[in-house]
Amino acid sequence: MAARKNPSKMQWFRMDLHIHTPASADYQDAGVTHLDILRKAEARELDIIAFTDHNTVGGYRAMRDEIEKLSFLESLKRATPEEQRRLSEYRRLMDKILVLPGFEFTATFGFHILGIFSPDTTTRELEHILLSLNVPPDTLDNGSSVVGASADVLTAYRVIHAAGGIVIAAHANSSHGVAMRGFDFGGQTKIAYTQDAHLHALEVTDLERRGRGTTQHFFDGSKPEYPRRMRCIQGSDAHRINAETGTGRSNQNLGVGDRVTEVLLPERTFEALREMFEGNDFARTRPYAVNRKPFDFIQAAREQGPSIVQAFYDKATRRGGMLYEIVADVCAMANTNGGTIYIGASPDPTQPLTGVQQVAKTIEMITTELEQRLTPPLKVEIDGQHSQGKTVIRIQVPRGDDPPYAIDDNKIYVRDEAETTLAVRDEIVRLVQSSLASQQQSAGTAPAAATPAAPEPEPAQLEQPPAPAEAQDVDAPKTGVEIIGSEQRKGKLYHMMRDLRNGNIVNNVTRSSARRLWHYAITEKEKNPVDPAKVTWRNNYGLIKRHRRGETVRYDLALKTPEGLRVFYGVTEDGMHGPWQVFLEDEE
Repeated sequence: MAARKNPSKMQWFRMDLHIHTPASADYQDAGVTHLDILRKAEARELDIIAFTDHNTVGGYRAMRDEIEKLSFLESLKRATPEEQRRLSEYRRLMDKILVLPGFEFTATFGFHILGIFSPDTTTRELEHILLSLNVPPDTLDNGSSVVGASADVLTAYRVIHAAGGIVIAAHANSSHGVAMRGFDFGGQTKIAYTQDAHLHALEVTDLERRGRGTTQHFFDGSKPEYPRRMRCIQGSDAHRINAETGTGRSNQNLGVGDRVTEVLLPERTFEALREMFEGNDFARTRPYAVNRKPFDFIQAAREQGPSIVQAFYDKATRRGGMLYEIVADVCAMANTNGGTIYIGASPDPTQPLTGVQQVAKTIEMITTELEQRLTPPLKVEIDGQHSQGKTVIRIQVPRGDDPPYAIDDNKIYVRDEAETTLAVRDEIVRLVQSSLASQQQSAGTAPAAATPAAPEPEPAQLEQPPAPAEAQDVDAPKTGVEIIGSEQRKGKLYHMMRDLRNGNIVNNVTRSSARRLWHYAITEKEKNPVDPAKVTWRNNYGLIKRHRRGETVRYDLALKTPEGLRVFYGVTEDGMHGPWQVFLEDEE
């Protein structure tokens, strides 16, 4: 059930997977050789690099051709002293640095995607991949970032992945990035581009920043529309040897190794690297900067705080019920969206870590408890991680593929924002339905009573702006709860609740049976009905009040519609999208 890792066999390697060569048409240095690039990588103490020229493998091919030519001359004993010196230098450097072939592909609408491959992949195979992505044959050696009507983003992900490559969305949060910063549309397209199963990672330019506004935090699995946590890395996107100085453009014109990611691997090989990218241990990559302390991902998690995918405990003891709460969190996360539980770490980042004294014994206790109490069996990963001189136990919980998961056969929990609660009837029904649908899909059969499915859209259709508002309910916040109906039976009020995170509707909720947020919403509706005259309005969007639950600020909101007033209770900052964000700005 629980997998334990042996970190002693792993080590950190420094990598820059986004380096251009003079084969890119927009390369900025004159007279640069491949040896110059490798020497600079050595000087920056890089262990793994990738040549990723625009829509070509010309740079990598030129380097391999030069090495083969020099090796051939050596075998004939016809190499000059200078040629022998160059060959020896190549061998020395490539013994120290793993150099991977790749390309930066320009997809439809100009989005950039990195494909990184094994050194065993031939340049002919890589060119075949580019041709299959509609890069014109006569431009294969141009190194231009503009190639005309190429393949769409999702097709590129699928093709590169199927060919054995690592798929990375280049500079995802900036220009030509799939996070679509600066675009007036996005919606379902942005979700598809950043959540696709064939995409291994997002390359971002703000990985070393802290706070809730970072790209990494946005894609940590806590956002309602973006439930798949995405690995974020950084690369230099170097178009020159050394960074350009004196321009004041800190995010542009970087040199080799000016933006580096460290990766934890058992060995420095492409196979180990790809295995890491396809795994779910997000602590195996971290930003690296010279003369700075190693990135502390546990402290960073504490700064983000508890969420639908994170929980924190000072200790795991039976006394006080903490061990049971931990097991309940595992059950809830498996039934919801997966997540990570930290033991020995208070959620308050200003408090010193307590750590865990008897790590092996505690892990064994948690493992035994899960094996005995959680059904069906669930494979979780439990290990010890170091932070601030202490050892913290980390439990990585996947989103289960056989829900509902239950404790002691009958207690079914779900994750509600940063809280774990018992599932109600309608939620249990949906968990069973999703499990049945997944089993039928795996077996290749359709549900017996299912409506015939519409044809799957062509990838190009996903390029279009999102569906109309009435189809997506885009006006509603993305977290919190809405009461969409109430009726009185024998003097008692029963309510119909909509979970704004996933759209699920739960019937027959009373104030006495409601979980915490629902209880708050029902109490407000029954005792403090909304007076539109007291709402702070911005056009049709209104703020009823702000209130705090623990460390989280929540918002009660109102929306004017032709059908009447809609009220949303307990909305968190993550749910404040579009026009609702004006109330965040007002607070600031």
